[in-house]
Amino acid sequence: MQISLQSPGRKRCFLAASLLAAMAMVGLATTELLADWCFNRPGRENLERAVRLRPDNAEYFDRLGRHYTLIEFSPGQAIAAYQTAVALNPYKSRYWLHLADLYQEISDTPHQRVALEHALAADPHNPEVAWQAANLFAGTDSLRSLEQLRTVLEGVPQLAPAALALAWRLSPDIDRDLKQVIPADARTYCEFLDLLMVRKESIAAQKTWNALASLQQPIERQTVFDYIRYLISQSQVDQAAAVWRQAGSLSGLAAYQPSQQNLIVNGDFNLDVLNGGFDWLYNKSKDVSLALDPIEVFLGRRSLKIKFDSRSLDDAGIRQLIPVKANTSYIFSGYFKATDIEGAGGPRIVLQDGYNETLCFASEPMKDTEDWKQISGNFSTGPQSKLLVLRVQRLPAGSPIRGELWIDNLSLRPASE
Repeated sequence: MQISLQSPGRKRCFLAASLLAAMAMVGLATTELLADWCFNRPGRENLERAVRLRPDNAEYFDRLGRHYTLIEFSPGQAIAAYQTAVALNPYKSRYWLHLADLYQEISDTPHQRVALEHALAADPHNPEVAWQAANLFAGTDSLRSLEQLRTVLEGVPQLAPAALALAWRLSPDIDRDLKQVIPADARTYCEFLDLLMVRKESIAAQKTWNALASLQQPIERQTVFDYIRYLISQSQVDQAAAVWRQAGSLSGLAAYQPSQQNLIVNGDFNLDVLNGGFDWLYNKSKDVSLALDPIEVFLGRRSLKIKFDSRSLDDAGIRQLIPVKANTSYIFSGYFKATDIEGAGGPRIVLQDGYNETLCFASEPMKDTEDWKQISGNFSTGPQSKLLVLRVQRLPAGSPIRGELWIDNLSLRPASE
């Protein structure tokens, strides 16, 4: 349909209508610009002016509510602003969260729960919403809280320690937690394992480790070291040995596995010293210098060089934990070389029970010798023995000592092998 504009009257009407429409658009644009200018200016007056200019803008009302919450703390005015914001846009979870935060601040739990339910409905997979909801539901609805904690654990790694602690407090049922609450990924399992070790929940920790290992994903060596240290502190040597075996493939530790021919790990020092697990452990000291020496070698690529310079020393600060069987005979062997050892007695290699410190084997003092010399001996473990500690002891303890010592090709095996 075409409208004829031939007559002067019709032309004037059309021009007037066009002018009014243009003026309305300019007015609307001007209002929008002015409202935005006010919104981005500091001060309550500018925010109030913005919402008067644009009473249909939910973001402006939410910002006004934040002002009344965080700056002036006027709960009534803040609630009114937030309620307007969620009425204008009920699908923005952030507006509902701000309202829930305020209700929490004024201890209005029923209204806080309603606001959080709306936030969850608006954005059910938002970890921030889930975290606030989990904390609120923790006191009244543990199952609902646990549901939200899984969302948190899947989305915000930084919250994992706090979320796992809350989950364990609400549900100290390891089987249910691993099935329903804790996401099946290595990072979360490692965090959970740390929590359980701190709380000395050994059964739950073992089940968590088993779940972690079953993923067949790479595991950080430090996690392995920490768990083995915990297991040994709890006298769970068999479990610690099993973890070390599993770590062979999961943590790149296949070369650090003991064998029936030699229970000492890295006894020839050809591998790097890990300072963890069942490899060599050491403590740094100004009195003793430890180094892997590629020059002075008995057999292989390297030996361990120990340089003493101390006025009072008990041992060299390096040791290894060795799982063994009770009431079993073992054969120890090793080689040493020493120069310029000064001081009464000398260093010696000892094997002691890891828990009661009963001495099982002690070598002769390792004094000056130009050539490599073997040390060896047989001994039997006690009826309760399950872990030995191999270390380089200063005898007599607490005495001064200076000089250099090399040890190499240490081995320990059952006498029946």
